[in-house]
Amino acid sequence: MAEISGSVAPGFEAVGAAFELVVADSALGGAALCILIDGAPVVDLQGGYAIPSANRRWTASTPSVLMSMTKGLIAIIVARLVDEGSLDLDAPVGRYWPEFGQAGKESITVRQVMAHRAGLSYPVDDISRDDIVAWDPVVHILERQTPLWEPGSAHQYHAMTYGWLVGEVVRRITGLDIGTAFARLLAEPSAADAWLGLPAPRLPEVARVMPEPGFVLELPDVVPNADRIVRALTLGGGMPSHVGGEGTGLNDPLLQQALVPGGLGIGTARALATLWSAAILPSAGTRPVSSAVLDDMTRIQSAGPPLWPLPGAGDESWGTGFQVPSIPMPLLGPTSFGHAGAGGQLSFADREHRLGFGFLTNDLKVANDTRVPALIAALHDSLGR
Repeated sequence: MAEISGSVAPGFEAVGAAFELVVADSALGGAALCILIDGAPVVDLQGGYAIPSANRRWTASTPSVLMSMTKGLIAIIVARLVDEGSLDLDAPVGRYWPEFGQAGKESITVRQVMAHRAGLSYPVDDISRDDIVAWDPVVHILERQTPLWEPGSAHQYHAMTYGWLVGEVVRRITGLDIGTAFARLLAEPSAADAWLGLPAPRLPEVARVMPEPGFVLELPDVVPNADRIVRALTLGGGMPSHVGGEGTGLNDPLLQQALVPGGLGIGTARALATLWSAAILPSAGTRPVSSAVLDDMTRIQSAGPPLWPLPGAGDESWGTGFQVPSIPMPLLGPTSFGHAGAGGQLSFADREHRLGFGFLTNDLKVANDTRVPALIAALHDSLGR
């Protein structure tokens, strides 16, 4: 059996056993799982290798790339701004970011952006790696762009553009770049080891992303709208199509230090569980987001097939920035909300069970991934005991 460290509270042994199988199934990589109930850990486990080439095992303090789970954390920041009265989700984006309100985008609301209904799922102009690192060039490209479809009429996942669109709204309201806002409004109050724009001294600690063969952001030409879907993921070349590699792809130190709110936050599993828990429960550093705001932001805005379906992919349901329970991602039930990350990762809160959940792995799967379903099934059993 794989070597596992950490703790499991009485009554949650089934979750621990499921996690052992997850790690045992990962030949080279590793994983971490943290579950908090009422702010206290009931499962806090790590196993396998964070950096196999250095024989470095995964520990409780190992940070890893959060992929699109980052989007959910950005949505928590937005929820806090709504709660304090600084942001109206149904206001035009241009109220906060005047330069955005051009080229047919004058009426697009913040909610439409966060529900992937803004018609800006990919950039028409190519975005380079240097543009990504600089932030403003991407902002200006999106300011000039005409929507790809009538805003509000359909949804399509804004895989990377979401980060700049929402991040710039946050910057215009708070006066803080999204990395600083992430730290001051989210991570630091909860003492969570999570970053958007990783400090250079922490780079050597980050788990190496190791996708299984076939995990590339490319599609064959026979797939309908393959060019649109790939462009949404790569921004026309600025983000790597091959996500792994030593010092390349998502292991690129320059990208890990950049502000990429659509998918390149970095943190620990415990940080994820802590941040989702803090969104719904009082804690030492924060107050929970109000029930009224959470009720509103977890109300379904987008569901069913997107405008350009990806063959084999499920049809997730979206609230405002948050993923909410759906057939392909049921979570714990109707009081859960959160965000998944590519390759089989997941983080969420559950209001009924007063729970924060964070699962991280550097062993990214392409398809037929049963790890999270097995963990959730075991958690269901433990909670229903």
